[in-house]
Formats: sequence, structure tokens, C-alpha cells
Amino acid sequence: MDRVDVSLIALRRILRATELFSRELAQSSGVTAVQFRVLQIVAEKEQTTAKEISLRMRVSQATVTSLVDKLVRQKLVSREKSSTDRRQTNIAMTEEGWQTISNAPDPLQQRFVRKFSAMEDWEQAMLVASLERVATMLDAEDIDASPVLDTGDIRRVTEI
Repeated sequence: MDRVDVSLIALRRILRATELFSRELAQSSGVTAVQFRVLQIVAEKEQTTAKEISLRMRVSQATVTSLVDKLVRQKLVSREKSSTDRRQTNIAMTEEGWQTISNAPDPLQQRFVRKFSAMEDWEQAMLVASLERVATMLDAEDIDASPVLDTGDIRRVTEI
């Protein structure tokens, strides 16, 4: 098999792993990978703001509002007025949200982060450069994307 085929197979495996995890997560917890990432961010501090989530995920506050709306409807998070600043609304975990996080499968993204972090600095730099080169080869370098492993249309994030 030539290198072109080997590289295309590797790309397909990455896409397929992401797709399979997204399905497993949706079936086991009822949330998408992007929604799950919001839950993780809220869980880190038990409560946070839409602005903080927006900055962490590198998406607009409008996108975060849409994501949080869905999580509120599912009773996984709640919105609460800040006790220190009445203009601020905090997003807090609910009991159902904590259960969703504890019952979810090991996030694919977390596996990647653990293994990537264990690599030598030069290996990380080489991998990042290679992935950026692949994105450029696919004319995808200007596509807006948050650091969340998920499949599907990027525009779908606002619908999640």
C-alpha cells in the first residue's frame, strides 16, 4: 500500500473514532460531545458564566447560550443570578448534570489530551505541525473550530 492510501486510512480512522465516540456518548448520556464539554467546564468550578465557557471553548457567547439553553431544558445545569453581581448569571451543575458526567464514557478528547501530554515536547511540536499541514492540504485552515472532538457540520454547534 502506498503512503497516500496509508495517510487516507489514518485520517478515516480518526474521523471514524470521533464519530463512534459521539454516538456512544449520545446513547449513554443523551448529550453531544460539545454539550458534554460545556458540562465539564461548569463542573470544574461547580458554577461559571457563559463568558468563561465561551473563552475556554473559543466559541461565541451566542453559541454558548444555545448550548446552555439545551442543557437547562435537560435539567443538567441551571441558571442562577449571582449573589455578588446582580447583572451576572451563573451556570451551575444540577444533580442530573453530575450524574451525566459520572456515567459518561471516558471522553475521546481526554484520552487524546493524556497521551499528547505524555509525548516529548519535540513530538508534540511535530504532530501539531503535521496536523496543521493536513488542515491546509484540505483547504480547512480557515474553518472556525473549537478544540472539541466532534463530527458533523460546524454550523451544527449553534443548534446543539
